Amino acid sequence: MESKNSNEFDGDSVFKNVVRAPDIPVYAVMVAYREDPSPVKLNLGMGVYRTEEGKPLLLDVVRQAEKLLVNDLSANKEYLPITGMPEFNKLSAKLVFGDDSPAIKENRVITVQCLSGSGSLRIGAEFLAKHYHQRIVYLSQPTYGNHPNLLAAAGLSLKTYRYYDPLTHGLDFQGMLEDLAGASSGAIVLLQVSGHNPTGVDPTLEQWEQIRQLMRLKGLLPYFDCAYQGLVSASLDADAQSVRMFVADGGECLVAQSYSKNMGLYGERVGALSIVCKTANVASLVESQLKLVIRPMYSNPPIHGASIVTAILKDRDMQSQWTNELKLMTDRTPGDWSHIIRQVGMYSLTGLNAEQVAFMTREYHIYMSSDGRINMAGLSSKGVSHIVDAIHAAVTLIV
Repeated sequence: MESKNSNEFDGDSVFKNVVRAPDIPVYAVMVAYREDPSPVKLNLGMGVYRTEEGKPLLLDVVRQAEKLLVNDLSANKEYLPITGMPEFNKLSAKLVFGDDSPAIKENRVITVQCLSGSGSLRIGAEFLAKHYHQRIVYLSQPTYGNHPNLLAAAGLSLKTYRYYDPLTHGLDFQGMLEDLAGASSGAIVLLQVSGHNPTGVDPTLEQWEQIRQLMRLKGLLPYFDCAYQGLVSASLDADAQSVRMFVADGGECLVAQSYSKNMGLYGERVGALSIVCKTANVASLVESQLKLVIRPMYSNPPIHGASIVTAILKDRDMQSQWTNELKLMTDRTPGDWSHIIRQVGMYSLTGLNAEQVAFMTREYHIYMSSDGRINMAGLSSKGVSHIVDAIHAAVTLIV
């Protein structure tokens, strides 16, 4: 059968029957924004932090780290080990689990450097598909748009648990507990550590404790996505409390980390996957198999971004500077409606529908996800009145 895209000029190409794939929504929004000549345009779709002028932000501490790297005459560009830069891995584990983590001290944590958060999630999914007895993974409803792609591509079966209540614009905690209680024994549950994407709604610490107890009782395997540590409360420790609860009970879990948002290293693709095991021996076995997952995919990770992160995390003054910059970033995130103020992190679900979003794009040059999610870190104080006018018009004229 001929593809809808084929034409007489395709000739004898062996690929002429390839069908054009649909646009990836978040990137389609980004392209439309770039092509819009309007001086008042706003891009609230892509999850990146913007300055008051709407420009990408390069942290001062990152600039400082890069200067140190440039002037380090002992540095080289040799291949890293399959598992990545050892010091980076050690510091990344301490960042998410804490300096005094018993799991780290007992050598029960294996950490491998990966290609940002998405790459870390995919490596973990591939490992689970090969070495874990249960292939069902539960995702929050809704969740980050790429989660289903990353997990399904590894051969895992997807199910959902209730999470967001559109009526209250908050957490459907009872629904979440009911769905997890009914989950298949031993199933994988993907949890977002803090700054839930796309809702901006996180459980309280008391609710996290109930979730932990239920999951351990059911034998469910926690798989944490840690993409916004430090960007929710401005405290690196506070934003990691959920995952530390699960590690403190001695059980096993997986954690995928990203430095794209909290260090602004979007294009460097820096991340890590940590697997917490019952014993040091099991951790060693897991590491051996992770190498076999990574080797045929990209062999070993890039060096530059990991070197930046390592330079910052290993130096007390630079890490302090980083936390100060995180505080400035989180303090600037504005809010207008009460439910937006209650939501945390970079994102908020506004409650706007697809037709209202399309109206705002067409009439006000505001670009965002069709589900009404906005990236609060992309909104400057200068743009607040513009988006308020747009939202008011949308909800008034488009019912």
